[in-house]
Amino acid sequence: MPLVPLEQVRDEILRAVSVLEPIEVPLADAHGLVLAEAVSTSEDVPPFANTAMDGYAVRACDTSGASTDAPVSLKVVGELPAGRAPDRVVGPGEAIRIMTGAPIPEGADAIVMVERTRIEEGVGSAVLVEVEAKPGDHVRPAGGDLTQGQQVFPAGAVLSGAHLGVLASVGASTVQVHPRPKVGVLSTGDELVEAGPPGSSAPSLGPGQIRDSNRPMLLAIARESGFEPIDLGVARDDEASIVATLEDAFARCDAVLTSGGVSVGDYDYVKAALERLGRLEWRQVAIKPAKPLAFGVVSDTPVFGLPGNPVSSLVSFELFARPAILKLAGHEHTLRPEVTARAAHDFARKPDGKVHLDRVHVQWERDSYVATSTGRQESNVLSATASANGFALIPDGDGIREGESVQVMLLS
Repeated sequence: MPLVPLEQVRDEILRAVSVLEPIEVPLADAHGLVLAEAVSTSEDVPPFANTAMDGYAVRACDTSGASTDAPVSLKVVGELPAGRAPDRVVGPGEAIRIMTGAPIPEGADAIVMVERTRIEEGVGSAVLVEVEAKPGDHVRPAGGDLTQGQQVFPAGAVLSGAHLGVLASVGASTVQVHPRPKVGVLSTGDELVEAGPPGSSAPSLGPGQIRDSNRPMLLAIARESGFEPIDLGVARDDEASIVATLEDAFARCDAVLTSGGVSVGDYDYVKAALERLGRLEWRQVAIKPAKPLAFGVVSDTPVFGLPGNPVSSLVSFELFARPAILKLAGHEHTLRPEVTARAAHDFARKPDGKVHLDRVHVQWERDSYVATSTGRQESNVLSATASANGFALIPDGDGIREGESVQVMLLS
């Protein structure tokens, strides 16, 4: 099977998947989701002029010439906390004690913050103002943030906590969004041993057995990516069992990940099961690790056959599955960001027609990013991945020398 360039395979996959139909969800459930339609406000924010400071509401003209050495005395005629409507006008020579967020009373056009005042001793209700105020000082005008009819956020906005705060401020209780994709994760193979119940001892391994690490890893990074992970368990090397598990997955998942059974020479249980359910394309991608990959759309559900080696499975997820599932969720930008870094040491390799993805730790040092290998790069050595925050993209050739530039795909 010929090697296919990474970009070509990824483009084919992205073209094959479609954005999930919008749904309406409560604002509290919308964090991390993508707006399916623009949101506009039907009211001003804030809805009334209010104070940005604790202090005194005054007429600016009454403070003319005020200074620390020559303060102006004003009569305090009331107190106005936030949440209460003003009940009197500020007249000439008067002030109202006011708290942050309270409405500006009629007659006042400025706020003098409390730090620039002091109580006038020996006088009833009077305050000494030590600064000359200007009209508008510390006043938040009505509509100063958003005005009625203004678009708050466009379709395609990814809703952060700050977005939800703004939407709450305009009275939105629900929003139209693309749903969070449900991603089923299935491990396959008779050699896999599952973890026991919480608190129990790890099951012993028999001859030829290994612990299932791919499924916990893929479930976790699916959740980290903003998806809803669905644990499909471990399917043994039995075609009928795999078919039944996948049929159930297609009925309740928006995307399905399998790991194992896609390499040349593997037993054909996964391949045979997937071929019975729909047409999949089998690729040898020009990368190392993660060369073998299967992809197809079965019952309108994208299916990713990832390699069984743990690092290969992770790399395949990051390069192919994650971007496609982000597109399902309505994201416009689906690829991890890349930076140019300086190689902290040689990244040796031999020409083989592939791009090598070495696990590295990237950090900023003085004037540039620096990339350092996190350990052995074999596709079964998962431990080096835990301290990595990027993949160094080593092009085909003889490698990268210490101090040379290397492109790095950031994982965080």
